[in-house]
Amino acid sequence: MKHLIIAAFSLLSWSAIAQLEPVKTGAYHWDDLPVKLSTDREFRKILEGTSPHFDYLEMHATTQYAHAVPRPAHATPETEQLLLVKEGIMKITIEGQSTILGPGGIALVMPNQMHSVENAGDSALTYYVMQYRSKKPMNLQRGIDGGGSLVLNADSLAFKPSARGGGRAYFDRATAMCERFEMHTTELNLKGPSHNPHTHIETEIILVLSGKTEMTIDGKEYTATVGDFYFIDSQLFHGIRNATDEPCSYFAFKWN
Repeated sequence: MKHLIIAAFSLLSWSAIAQLEPVKTGAYHWDDLPVKLSTDREFRKILEGTSPHFDYLEMHATTQYAHAVPRPAHATPETEQLLLVKEGIMKITIEGQSTILGPGGIALVMPNQMHSVENAGDSALTYYVMQYRSKKPMNLQRGIDGGGSLVLNADSLAFKPSARGGGRAYFDRATAMCERFEMHTTELNLKGPSHNPHTHIETEIILVLSGKTEMTIDGKEYTATVGDFYFIDSQLFHGIRNATDEPCSYFAFKWN
């Protein structure tokens, strides 16, 4: 009976996922996100739906207050996860190995990997979580060959200057769920675009870290500032710009 109940619940869960709508292209603003409060943390639901390469894509932000009790370690057999530190100090443990991450730090966690997150600082820890399931069959060996789970701090990566600012390359690799997943940061010290508007097969998220930005996506204009992000569907013509004479910076991550 127990196994029948679990099987039925699983079928219901994936049936609900199959009915999800595509994630909408556009700007998502931090100040507009609904906040769910508990004793020692906050939860912000950002989006949930499908995309050209994922039959399930969900993003949320969690804030753990100082000295918050960490959740038990867990694994996600059906999804891969990307965690990104917005502010504070994170201790992330993956399969028994712990790493301290600061702002801009990321963790790419493969399916079936036991992991937990703890606030390791004296102030609030806020981080984004993106979890996703490919429309194509999961390929664990491809993820292992690509490097397995990955943890990176921003200050461990070389800054490469450019004529308009510079940036840091985080990774460009295959994962268990993606044929290609690429991630980098860009800094713009001048008003205007980082490069010419363009298209690509990958779906992309641009998360603003500092300053004010503007973006054209498929002929529509959007704005975003710190904590906000843009979601750009595959093959849509788009281009981001620094909206002011003050510097701005942002994460860009894209996948197929």
